[in-house]
Amino acid sequence: MAGPPACCFLIPGDWNTPTGGYAYDRRLALALREAGWTVDVRAVHGAWPHPDAADLAAASACVGSLADGALVVVDGLAFGALADTVALHAQRLHWVALVHHPLHLETGLGAIERQGLRDGEAQALQWARRVVVTSASTAADVAAMGVPPALIAVVEPGTDRVPVAQAAARQHPGGPLHLLCVATLTPRKGHAVLLQALAGLTHLDWVLHSVGSAQRDPETAAGLHAMAAPLGRRVVWHGEVEADALHSHYLAADVFVLPSLHEGYGMVVAEALARGLPVVASNAGALAHTLPADAGLQVPPGDVPALQEALAQVISDAGLRARLAEGARAAATRLPTWAQQATRFATAMEGVASNKLAPQCAARG
Repeated sequence: MAGPPACCFLIPGDWNTPTGGYAYDRRLALALREAGWTVDVRAVHGAWPHPDAADLAAASACVGSLADGALVVVDGLAFGALADTVALHAQRLHWVALVHHPLHLETGLGAIERQGLRDGEAQALQWARRVVVTSASTAADVAAMGVPPALIAVVEPGTDRVPVAQAAARQHPGGPLHLLCVATLTPRKGHAVLLQALAGLTHLDWVLHSVGSAQRDPETAAGLHAMAAPLGRRVVWHGEVEADALHSHYLAADVFVLPSLHEGYGMVVAEALARGLPVVASNAGALAHTLPADAGLQVPPGDVPALQEALAQVISDAGLRARLAEGARAAATRLPTWAQQATRFATAMEGVASNKLAPQCAARG
């Protein structure tokens, strides 16, 4: 008799790292286990997506230890940098790439680095028998890299249900309006745009709480801290926080802000909606579809005046905030759970292990 369905997740580093991408990998794997799958999780440590020779050797050894015929799900942060290893084992392993957003779409890359990342990831994706992405927007980005649309499956992130009473509660009656931004301090997340916009709104009563690691890109983080210095205590940097503390930040906020320059989905926006928070965000990448029109205001990415105007509206107009919060609560009822998304992922995996090599790589076999 056949045993339970099984797969191996290869994670680039610690899957407890508090970012949306790692949270997606972790929650999906755990939900699959709860659904009866056997899920083997293995970490491949290194400076992904820019591994050195030792990182590549360790990852190659890890892949080499996997049993023939294994269904192997690899986070795109590593998959795109492992083209040679992926090709070497393409005949005996069933590769599934999990792409949150293509590597070359990261903000702040030079032309040569950007092209190198694109070429490497496109080469690796040729050997994938399925590519799972987190949004239709990312599906289009992956298809533009040469992956046949028939091999791409969209599995958006799940969310945790938040009790209505909690979602409606705010823990700071009176005082300044609490703005919350949850994002790692990297150029792509657009903190510089947000700080420039807020610098023109000092006549309004607000405080910004920024949650996110300052360790991934220390140079960017230092620059942002310097930008915020003239705003004094109106900008509070919390760094990385545990899940319970992050939940408390959401519950204490009045408005959620995400000024990203590109997003493959924007999990934190869904988390804000789940808690009934009005949102001000860019419409970059998948954010144009992640945020319903009646739950928030959207502006073009990098547009400081537009972001400043949107923030001024929500800070000044309690009625607008109430209407957007109502829209957020309605949107929350439509958000999928992690269990539902694990089922969709499992459906996307059906037949992968029994299929022959994907059409785009069969000729290379």
